[in-house]
Amino acid sequence: MKTSGRTGAAGVVVGALALTAIAAPAAQAAGTGITVSQVVVNGGRSVIVGTSDVKEPSLTFRVTLPVGYSTGDWSAWSARPFLYHGTTVAAGLDDGGLRTGIYTCYPTTPRIADCEGSLYIDPRYDLDSGNDATTWKIGALTQLWKPGGGLKAEQYVTASGGVKVKRWAKVTVNASPEPVVKGRAITVTGSLTRADWVKHTYTGYAGKSVSLQFRKAGSSVYSTVRTATSSSTGALKTTVTASADGYWRWSFGGSSTSGTATAAGDYVDVR
Repeated sequence: MKTSGRTGAAGVVVGALALTAIAAPAAQAAGTGITVSQVVVNGGRSVIVGTSDVKEPSLTFRVTLPVGYSTGDWSAWSARPFLYHGTTVAAGLDDGGLRTGIYTCYPTTPRIADCEGSLYIDPRYDLDSGNDATTWKIGALTQLWKPGGGLKAEQYVTASGGVKVKRWAKVTVNASPEPVVKGRAITVTGSLTRADWVKHTYTGYAGKSVSLQFRKAGSSVYSTVRTATSSSTGALKTTVTASADGYWRWSFGGSSTSGTATAAGDYVDVR
């Protein structure tokens, strides 16, 4: 069993980003002969990153060593996937690359090991631009070591596929007046915001279609009543007619750069 990790200035494991990932075909390292394949982040599910909470999505991959090397000889080799975008794989690790955290490799044959662990992202330090909400490429740093220490060979390799990074979104709701007379107007307001990785706060998300949904008291199902478009500041507002007791909420279906968001229902008593 081989366990690897890395620590940052704050004394925590640092590394990669929380994201959507797909399996990546094998990437062959010509300089080392090491193959890194079957890379999967977060089980293929989307992972959304906010402004302060650390995310540690799961990571699995397979390492195949060249002839003459054994997965049981932990001091002879290393392979570490990472994510990068907007640059080359060779520069990507140090030029804003998103690294693995702690991971462990288990030999399945003398030359093959299956590895599992996690990526690590602290958005306060690892993300600094809205451009980071994009599809990241998959790379890996592979290394062979001489007996007794000393680097023998090193190769940066690429893998097919990509990892989608999105901003966390939030939506609020307020329905008033409460209570209200049946047949009178209910005004439903709210705000759609998303993570701003430059300001490290949530800012208004403009021009997005958001669904107004209603759940009648005693029911467990919400239905969409209408849609509204968020203003330049992310504000939401519409008016409906009071007909029955129940809960009102806004629901945002997400976008190519931002996750979904649904407010908790706001109850209105209709009399």
